[in-house]
Amino acid sequence: MRKRMMVTVAVLVFVLAGLGIFKVQQIRSAIAAGAAWQPPPEAVTTVVAGRTRWPETFDVIGSVAAVQGVTLSADLPGTVEAIEFRSGGHVAAGAEIARLDARQERAQLAAAEAQRDLARLNFDRMTRLHDKEVVAQAELDAVAAAAKQADARVGEIRATIERKRIRAPFAGMLGIRQVNLGQYLNAGEPIVPLQSLDPVYVNFSVPQAELAGLGVGAEVQVKAESLAVGRTTGRITAINSIVDEQTRNVLVQATLRNPHARLRPGMFVEVEIRTGTSPPVVALPASAISYAPYGNSVFVVTSLKGPGGKSYRGVEQRFVKLGTSHGDQVAVVSGVSAGDEVVTSGVFKLRTGAAVFVNNSVQPANDPAAKPEDS
Repeated sequence: MRKRMMVTVAVLVFVLAGLGIFKVQQIRSAIAAGAAWQPPPEAVTTVVAGRTRWPETFDVIGSVAAVQGVTLSADLPGTVEAIEFRSGGHVAAGAEIARLDARQERAQLAAAEAQRDLARLNFDRMTRLHDKEVVAQAELDAVAAAAKQADARVGEIRATIERKRIRAPFAGMLGIRQVNLGQYLNAGEPIVPLQSLDPVYVNFSVPQAELAGLGVGAEVQVKAESLAVGRTTGRITAINSIVDEQTRNVLVQATLRNPHARLRPGMFVEVEIRTGTSPPVVALPASAISYAPYGNSVFVVTSLKGPGGKSYRGVEQRFVKLGTSHGDQVAVVSGVSAGDEVVTSGVFKLRTGAAVFVNNSVQPANDPAAKPEDS
């Protein structure tokens, strides 16, 4: 009986040892297979980094001003007799805008013209008598002065009547009418604004540190997003001779065409000023940058070796220092060299050592002068 139990125990020990050895071998095989397993390649797009030159620019906020702009008014008091314009309309230089009642002045003009005619007759008569040595030279001079005074009086009244005709001093666009027929106007009361809108000025301030890169004739790009005007090119036409002591900024004025009158005086606009050309930079699409609080990085495609020593196309993460951006592109100051193949889409699913499959049939936007789709 005892011998049978010992044989049974020995058999059980042998079986358990065999199972243990089998499981150990199975676990070792699974570990080896796991170590040798590689995930399938991730599909990505890439671009070969190259050096390019960007224009050096900086942006400021400017304000639109009319080259010529006034609020028309009467310089003499009177009652509005006629309104010859339409609010918001265009007028030519010299066009009559409004007219004040001048009946009293016209009556005075008739009297002054009669007095002038009489003075001329007296002067002619005295001239003939003087030629016959009937009157003295002093009497002729007095009559001549009276004739000139009569002529001057007529001219004065005519000028007064003309001043009651309000005319446009230059061609432009009128604003909203501020008077009505029959309204009594005091001298200087506004009638309607008048603005010349093509071309227009854009006034803006720049820091004194940027003044050295500016000059008359330099190109500027002006954009007004609120009206979807798009970009309009202008040129600097004046730089103020003094620097503001409070802000240390200098006022600059640019002139640009405005054929459709979309830019109006008083509007705020974005002004991009070009000061030169930057040194060569490595420019990448913004989609290639993996932004993170601990540092920005990109993934560079390179040849890597797997655990078995077999080569494959994979990626390595490189931390980069970024510069300015233009459109869809960002300048990389350090971390990437010209000629490196950089992943431009799919960076969120990558890690160092990951295998990749490059498919550039569809590329992300990479335009240094990109514009919004609805512009």
